[in-house]
Amino acid sequence: MSQITLALSKKLIEAAEQEATKINVPMVISIVDSGGNLVACHRMDEALLVSVDIAQNKAWTSIAMKMPTENLAQATGSGKELFGINTTNNGRVVIFGGGIPLLEDNQIIGAIGVSGGSVKEDIQVAKAAVDLLSHLSKTVSISD
Repeated sequence: MSQITLALSKKLIEAAEQEATKINVPMVISIVDSGGNLVACHRMDEALLVSVDIAQNKAWTSIAMKMPTENLAQATGSGKELFGINTTNNGRVVIFGGGIPLLEDNQIIGAIGVSGGSVKEDIQVAKAAVDLLSHLSKTVSISD
């Protein structure tokens, strides 16, 4: 299984930044490895400072929960089974979209977290990096 390297993270961040630029929303883009360790964090000019923590926590949550953060929204509402989970882990669990696991051969090798726009925009920008990873893993070894 490949690992998330700084070189790969830079490529993924570039793809996400291109999408953020296309929709004209400054974003913070974070990449973590399979252990939830920060590999890279990129703050576009004019992106909100609060988005640095949020992007990193979205990526961490995706690894910790092994799912996109948008999947947590329904399960964490008032009266739902996971209500209050966002108060655990020192408040690191993010329960809205923008964090997506990064997969190779159906194995989680890391995650991306994006913050700065609406939830829909954050997901759109994160998916640009996920799409690039999917393309790269089909054409070359991503650890190169």
